[in-house]
Amino acid sequence: MTKIRAAITGVGGYVPDYILTNDELSRMVDTSDEWIMTRIGIKERRILKGEGKGTSDMGAEAVKELLRKTNTKPEEVDMLICGVVTPDMLFPATANIIADKTDIRNAFGYDMNAGCSSFLYALTAASKFVESGSHKKVIVVGADKMSSIVDYTDRATCPIFGDGAAAVMLEPVAEDYGVMDAMLQSDGVGRIHLHQKAGGSVKPPTHQTIDAREHYIYQEGQAVFKWAVSKMADVSVDMMKKHGITSETLNWLVPHQANMRIIEATAQRMGIKREQVMINIQRYGNTTSATLPLCLWEWENQLRRGDNIILAAFGAGFTWGAVYVKWAYDGDKVVK
Repeated sequence: MTKIRAAITGVGGYVPDYILTNDELSRMVDTSDEWIMTRIGIKERRILKGEGKGTSDMGAEAVKELLRKTNTKPEEVDMLICGVVTPDMLFPATANIIADKTDIRNAFGYDMNAGCSSFLYALTAASKFVESGSHKKVIVVGADKMSSIVDYTDRATCPIFGDGAAAVMLEPVAEDYGVMDAMLQSDGVGRIHLHQKAGGSVKPPTHQTIDAREHYIYQEGQAVFKWAVSKMADVSVDMMKKHGITSETLNWLVPHQANMRIIEATAQRMGIKREQVMINIQRYGNTTSATLPLCLWEWENQLRRGDNIILAAFGAGFTWGAVYVKWAYDGDKVVK
């Protein structure tokens, strides 16, 4: 029996218009362009402005572009998963809100939160539905409005994050293309180093938690950095070894855009050149769930049918993983 694989058949993306530069940040908090570029590698990031605007608004724009580019009618979509850390609200799921805003009525959907690995986890889960034969058109969204939980008085975290969204379409193929393999891992011991202190069931919102600024990102940078460098590089190298991929046969590494030094360390461990690595951290910062699909969106016209691609991420939890994708179409032939 021919194995059915889940192939990425299109990519859509969206970033807000407002650009928050390092110079503007330096007027908000004690930092500088030199400090940020040296330690993180970010020059600017996009911020979603506007009353009542949330993650779903960006996700919906990405999905609309995806539907247009793939010539897909909303009613043809079977399923929509949204990888997200900053949902519009605790419930309903942001996936449901995105579906409503894009007229997707015949699909079921849900959110997946695995920190910055959310898109990677969601992509893997979605691929299983396609491979089973139960679903023909599945959309995976990675979207986050990180500015909603960033403390702009904390110079250790506020330069890192930005807002954005991107989405991919998964469809079944009988050829040897698509999601080939996934290695996903987690270790809950790392949760103490990166989390949001209040707002959940353990510590619901109160005047005290708000006054103590406990609804923002809390991160112990050194611990997170050490884990990320080790785990993201290890799992990417393991994926290469498992499938006999060499530095010459790997076309692209799509790494989570958290820190330029982490990206460079991962590429070095894999033995690949900078030209083989998708990097846009300098323009968008860390958009959390959106970093990986935003890279695919930006590099789509350079991707060719049969390209070997490894997507790798590390996030709160701790969560990490790598997904091996064999690209299914020539990106330069897509009507924009």
